[in-house]
Amino acid sequence: MSVSRGDAPVIAVTGMAFEARIARGRGVEAVYAARADWLERALTDALSRGCSGIVSFGTAGGLAVDLEPGALIVADTVCGPFGPLKTDAAWSARIAEAFAGTPLERITRFGTMAGITAPVKSEAEKRSLNLSTGALAVDMESHIAGAIATARGLPFAVCRAVVDPAWRTLPPAATASLRDDGTTAIGPILRELIRQPAQLGALLRLASDARAVRTSLVQARHALDVARALGFRLMW
Repeated sequence: MSVSRGDAPVIAVTGMAFEARIARGRGVEAVYAARADWLERALTDALSRGCSGIVSFGTAGGLAVDLEPGALIVADTVCGPFGPLKTDAAWSARIAEAFAGTPLERITRFGTMAGITAPVKSEAEKRSLNLSTGALAVDMESHIAGAIATARGLPFAVCRAVVDPAWRTLPPAATASLRDDGTTAIGPILRELIRQPAQLGALLRLASDARAVRTSLVQARHALDVARALGFRLMW
């Protein structure tokens, strides 16, 4: 039997402010922070105002070698520090179905997401994590969202886009700009480039990849809205 959770919003859990801006919309609130304890606090505060489900939304690091920048992952499981966390099968199916007949259909994969507590930057680290977990991609927020959703008895889903593919090692400048609150600053990037100018080429490639990811996330958010896969009066 389906149970209506009324008009309570879905909460999108993200790590960065730009992801939250994309995620917010009709029936969807968004919380973000790069630091785990800040993210947990923001999510707990949002839950106190009512919630119909929790979706982890935003970017991810690629682990499967065949995933290009911009590829979308709809997870059936999150494998992380809290053990395997299952997503809601019916909701995840609705999310994937929302992309049918759109350009996103051919770049969407369904499978395991890895959850970690510190960035995975090198190609070797990504390969090792892929071999040990079988995960398609990795992020630092999905395991937090999944654990809290599970503890609260709330539906949980994951929709993430690959920003750095498995074969690419991130330069130090790539993560230098991210503040604990999920916002970014240009100063630390410039200091990193002054210290090690050879990073510039890798940083420019990442910027190009980030544009593809942003396009995928914006298109995904639009498709989810059109399909009402996220929004008011979700039914489970």
